[in-house]
Amino acid sequence: MRKLIAVVLLCCCACSPAAQSKKPQVVATTPVLADIAQNVAGTRAQVKGLVKPGADPHSYEPTLADVRAIANSKLALTNHLLLEEQSLYRAVRNNSRGPVIKVGEETPKYGTRMLPLVEDITLDTVWLGMRVDGTTARMQMTAKRGPGDVSAYLTTSFGSPQVYLNSADGIDQRDGVDLPAGAHTHMSWAFTKPGIYQIDFAAKNARNSITFAVGVDPARSELTKNMEALTQGHEDITLKDGKILITGDAKDGRNKASFDPTKTVIVVPPAALEQIPPDPRFRFLGRPGHETYMLAQAVIGKHVHGEVDPHMWQDVQAGIAYAKVIRDHLKEVDPAGSATYDRNTRQYEARLKKLDEYVRGQIRAIPKAQRHLVTTHDAYGYLGKAYGINVAGFVSPNPAVEPSSRDLVALTRTLQNLHVKAVFLEPNLSARSKDLTETAKRLHIAICPIHGDTFTEEINTYEKMMAANADSLRRCLEKK
Repeated sequence: MRKLIAVVLLCCCACSPAAQSKKPQVVATTPVLADIAQNVAGTRAQVKGLVKPGADPHSYEPTLADVRAIANSKLALTNHLLLEEQSLYRAVRNNSRGPVIKVGEETPKYGTRMLPLVEDITLDTVWLGMRVDGTTARMQMTAKRGPGDVSAYLTTSFGSPQVYLNSADGIDQRDGVDLPAGAHTHMSWAFTKPGIYQIDFAAKNARNSITFAVGVDPARSELTKNMEALTQGHEDITLKDGKILITGDAKDGRNKASFDPTKTVIVVPPAALEQIPPDPRFRFLGRPGHETYMLAQAVIGKHVHGEVDPHMWQDVQAGIAYAKVIRDHLKEVDPAGSATYDRNTRQYEARLKKLDEYVRGQIRAIPKAQRHLVTTHDAYGYLGKAYGINVAGFVSPNPAVEPSSRDLVALTRTLQNLHVKAVFLEPNLSARSKDLTETAKRLHIAICPIHGDTFTEEINTYEKMMAANADSLRRCLEKK
């Protein structure tokens, strides 16, 4: 392969300048990037996409024609953030004569907020601990209402559980946590059955109830349908100013906030379903091999790629940021075309703003209790965050990872407990989606299309892709 690439490069070097197009040559790794770049470039520059429509950017291997195009380019655009297959990224980096731009990594300067890509969906939940602001206090569980038992424990450095709360053996003085002044403790929480739980706590003269929606949609319960749902972030049951509150991360993930427990429900999603380990030290959770819903202890066991979710274009506002980043770099390599690139970007941005409103309108038409998205892999976090869709589950973190039996059990529980109306498959991944397809058919759930990384013959632009996704979501989730 290296010898062939060398031959291609020698041939390219021998090409007459007259034979080359006078337009600046631009290569873009993915169809989405190429389409956005072409809208910014207009007729001023020639844009070539490397990953062909219908191909998967996660696994696409460059051809010799791709290497030739890269070598002749004045500007190379990649999404990066580890989206592309590494051999493709290396081919771009090693063979481009012009600058290589990691477009996704530059979008925050135009307002895009990156989301972490969590490989283990069971950890993509609230991390719930306990805290006291002020003097030392004991936080005591005094009562529990709900369909099953609840326990809370701390995993020590050597893997042993230190149990603080356990309703299975009765609620008494043992069910409490001594909290030093100004300190907090991380905890894991386990629930034996799905449903709505209310747990009463007392600390000094303060009392309050903390509500949990375990494995069910809080919007479907009369008790919790009007409550504010906490689904992510580091939160603490806190004694503060003589009151028991929930404090921690605000819902925007950037600031800190306090929540009134009487108006707040902590969500334990169906995907948090775990099997009880055979280790006898965990027998307090139940019988080994049985299932329990788990809010994992903060930090312990969390594993992320080390980069962020690269699928930012699923938020149209991020698509606008992509266009502006590309505009900036086109102006750098072709200053004479600056006015053209500015004008094209303004016109494209106006269209994308209308598209953004269209997507919002389509999603708003779906009843809130039915806005649950289940797909083959984790590629729609930005779509969910931007437009108010709950990413309820996926079969595996990425197309290259085979789901475990636990993953499939959790998927089934998600579909059943949330009364999911449809699952969504990417056309280019349909051959790898048998687990989701078979599960949906067994549960008599609709199977609908969604477009993630690439195009089809009919859906062949970014604008068409986002509009088609919005239409598919509404059509399949709106129905009763």
